[in-house]
Amino acid sequence: MRKSINNGNITWLDEGEGATVVLLHGFSENAELWSAQTAQLKNKYRVIIPDLPGTAASPVTTPLTMESMADYVYAILLAENIREAVVIGHSMGGYVALALAEKYPRILKGLGLFHSTAKADSEEKKEGRRKSIKLMEQYGAETFIRQTLPNMFSPATKSAHPEWVDAYVKMGMGCELPALVAYYEAMAQRPDRTAVLQQTTAPVLFIIGKDDNAVPLENVLPQIILPHLSSIHIFEHVGHMGMWEVAAESNVILEQFIAFCQL
Repeated sequence: MRKSINNGNITWLDEGEGATVVLLHGFSENAELWSAQTAQLKNKYRVIIPDLPGTAASPVTTPLTMESMADYVYAILLAENIREAVVIGHSMGGYVALALAEKYPRILKGLGLFHSTAKADSEEKKEGRRKSIKLMEQYGAETFIRQTLPNMFSPATKSAHPEWVDAYVKMGMGCELPALVAYYEAMAQRPDRTAVLQQTTAPVLFIIGKDDNAVPLENVLPQIILPHLSSIHIFEHVGHMGMWEVAAESNVILEQFIAFCQL
């Protein structure tokens, strides 16, 4: 069921009943990203999937930051009278989850970083984002999406399942240029949040793909020892899209982690 508040400016998907799980999509994505996970998790849990600002009917907010998107997610939880939740974010969604954990730690029952990192962008990464913004503005969002999003999959997946790549590119086409630019600017400006991993008392889940070029294994590995309690899963021959590339295995891991967080 799709819901909204604030005159339709804050929207989200709400499925299932039970303990709450919040799934946060990343750059150029939407709730469709989590279709396989929602189909399974809603049988045991209540699944909330916010449309982050700039996605679906939700307009881009100004200024757009990880903190403002965390406030957006928190507004949904307040509207639904949800006092605690397991929050799992993919890529940029993980950055939002970390900002939420920093600002509203009491609501966090568990934190999942699905191909995501608590580190800030390196100077090289920031420069890459600035160049990408120029490319988007010069050649348009469609050209950028078609060139960039296929690289989110591992070489093995691209070869075996080109239809997944096509579906992901199609999803990205639904995100307009102002939102794409705002997301890149917000990601480049986000602070390092490794201290959040050290300070949280909630269990933290790390899902890592060995072939992930967006958030490489070597970026995340030093972080797995920071939380009080970590669950680590490293997938072979998986890129940045484990929820699609290894959907069944990912679903089992998520179910087990969410169940553990309820203890």
